[in-house]
Amino acid sequence: MTSVLVTGGTGLLGRRVCRALTADGHTVRILSRGPAEPPPPGVDVSVADLSTGAGLAAAVAGVGAVVHCATDPRASRAVDVDGTERLLEAARRVGRPHVVHVSIVGVDRIPTGYYRAKLAAEAAIARSGLPATVLRATQFHEFALDLVDRVARLPLVPVPRGARIQPIDVDEVARRLADAVASGSATRLPDIGGPEVLPVADLVRERLDDAGRHRPVLELPLPGAVAAALRAGANLAPGNRSGGRTWREFLDGRSPSRLPEG
Repeated sequence: MTSVLVTGGTGLLGRRVCRALTADGHTVRILSRGPAEPPPPGVDVSVADLSTGAGLAAAVAGVGAVVHCATDPRASRAVDVDGTERLLEAARRVGRPHVVHVSIVGVDRIPTGYYRAKLAAEAAIARSGLPATVLRATQFHEFALDLVDRVARLPLVPVPRGARIQPIDVDEVARRLADAVASGSATRLPDIGGPEVLPVADLVRERLDDAGRHRPVLELPLPGAVAAALRAGANLAPGNRSGGRTWREFLDGRSPSRLPEG
């Protein structure tokens, strides 16, 4: 058992990671920018800011592992790239904690600014000199639902032709990260995806049916490198499908929810 710092510990994944780590008997501390978000049960809070470096020295003091879940697509340079560098520097100053980092399947193949930032964070970890484990996962069910709901509110629902998604149970990813802490092995783990690879159009139609909406779904051929990468399956890990809930099981497990109005 060890003391573990979880960055992003109040987020969707971070809270599940904290739960898995405490269940394994670890002492858990989360890095938080302030007291606004209540911490998960049974964990301590260390106030620090990846975007400035304030408080990082105290946050990493005495920990044997760091599970790095913090990310911000709106400020990926400050948080995912520079913030990761600051975290690693603080960790090197206090010893050699094992860094376990969650990334995204396709960061090396899908040319978006956010994915480039995630890839740069991976590179920083690789050259840090610290023992490190990196796990790339596909999109969580919750992310897929948010994406679907954003377009499903429109009178005519556009989706990219040929695009598929492999949504994964967030608890499954949290368990893999906690297992990496327990094993202590420094490695790049195989990419992991959900139990099903589904056309985006099918996810949208199922969500519309689930909400009792009847709207036409229009599959559009989108231009550009990002769309081409999605058609090629760069966001998928079909050879390493996890257990956990399917998309249908995820929808069935939620409280009945209406689609947001357009």
